[in-house]
Amino acid sequence: MSSASEETTTDLAHAASDFRMATFRLARRLRSQRAVDTMSDGQFAVLAALKVHGPHTLGELAERERVSAPSMNRTVNCLEELDYLTRTPDENDRRKVVITLTEPGREVVVETVRRRDSWLEEALEELSDAQRATLAEAAAIMQEVAGR
Repeated sequence: MSSASEETTTDLAHAASDFRMATFRLARRLRSQRAVDTMSDGQFAVLAALKVHGPHTLGELAERERVSAPSMNRTVNCLEELDYLTRTPDENDRRKVVITLTEPGREVVVETVRRRDSWLEEALEELSDAQRATLAEAAAIMQEVAGR
């Protein structure tokens, strides 16, 4: 490999590492903006999935969140105890249970999203117009990369 090629590979590796670290730091800051301080990221992800995608079976939620059914069952049990979701028998197959978001669960999702958006909006207000334009372009590129 040529020196220029090695340098490009090294630059790309550094850029990827810097991007990964910045993304994780921003995600961590956003995740900290919660309506319920004791809720885990996994628990919130389940509530958010139910709000966005509607009722699911336990297996569907486990698949969506890429966890095992027993792990999802523990998460759902906890959220059910907090009255954030309910389980009802499936009308077509009594062996299945449908998990649905409750109004208190919906409120947690809405308030958490509001807090996160508010925090990010305040952070963006401190940037220049040029920086905000750059971030808007970067957001589009990030969506493209994430979709691969």
